[in-house]
Amino acid sequence: MIDVTIKLTKGHVFLSGEIVECSISFSHQPSTNHKISQSNSDTVESLAWGSTQIHCLCFTDPKINKEKQQQLISQTMFADTALGITPESGTTVFSTKPKILFCDLKLYPGQTKTYIYKERIPNDSPPSYRGQLVKYCYKIIVGTQRVNHPVKLLKVPIRILPLIEVSMSDAGEICNETTEELTPTNPFLEVRQHENPLNLALQTLQNITARRNPNLYMISNKRGKVARFCLFKPAYKLGEDIVGSLDFTVATVDCMQLSVALQCQEEAMGVQESKLRTFSRHHEVCHGYKHTQLVLPIPLHVTPAFSTDLVTLKWNLHFEFVTSASKALEPPGLGTTYWQAPSEVAIETMVWTLPIQLYSTTPVHVAQGVQSNDSHTLTIR
Repeated sequence: MIDVTIKLTKGHVFLSGEIVECSISFSHQPSTNHKISQSNSDTVESLAWGSTQIHCLCFTDPKINKEKQQQLISQTMFADTALGITPESGTTVFSTKPKILFCDLKLYPGQTKTYIYKERIPNDSPPSYRGQLVKYCYKIIVGTQRVNHPVKLLKVPIRILPLIEVSMSDAGEICNETTEELTPTNPFLEVRQHENPLNLALQTLQNITARRNPNLYMISNKRGKVARFCLFKPAYKLGEDIVGSLDFTVATVDCMQLSVALQCQEEAMGVQESKLRTFSRHHEVCHGYKHTQLVLPIPLHVTPAFSTDLVTLKWNLHFEFVTSASKALEPPGLGTTYWQAPSEVAIETMVWTLPIQLYSTTPVHVAQGVQSNDSHTLTIR
């Protein structure tokens, strides 16, 4: 009996362009049926070969143009597999070249052989995404075969996050901007001229999402002003809170209640109607308020904005305001001791959608918030 174990040394979350690293162990677990009288050849387990690849499978809705989809997939490099893997109901849009771990491996009882597997995910590869029209799923697949036995596969899911693309011509500008904005001034600190593209992208991401740039929006309908909304910054990372404030002192129309939702908008090729999905919502009855604020948490398990040849994902803040122009809601005068609230009020509902920018965060942050098993085992009997 042989146990094949994969351990993800850096967790199960990676960025596009990052190196996926894991250890793969093959252990011969001695069976209680073995007797002392058996020879060494009877107790030795043999594996003919072992190989590893990373695959990205794409699952699409039937509404998507299949002919165009196959054309795009056929242009993808390394779309063929070498382990005899059937892509189930999906299509392989990306796979790395197979790496041979060993040939003709012999294991004695209690013996373990461990191999380190490293592979870089291309910068232009699609991120992991579970949408309503398109799904992208990444897996590390280890294939092995005992002599005169069928091939056994161990599939381990991993998550890939999209990352900002940074050209090397912008390296100096990014380094200088990072030093000025995010680190203390140090005259003895030298700016590195040659930076890793992945580090540059992370620095750019930190600069974009850390910069506070309040934007004011006057929300109005056909009857007048409803409120003034302030969004303290337009760009966010996974796990952050979207914080904004609403000012009703400038309003000429009474706002009875409001609802704000964090929505993703999925637009697929060949599908006219986009799919919307809500993750966080803030609801408040605000009649008589002068000011209020909203806080919407961004979950760590969602996918940041990205675009491929098949699908485009965008993020919005969707507002719903319930307003009323009824004079019965006007506050009583100072000399009034009793006021009866009206039993019925004529209301109107208006909606407003504000696009926002949602980016990735560090894989360690996501891995800590989204629990997953970093060790997977397959037993070959």
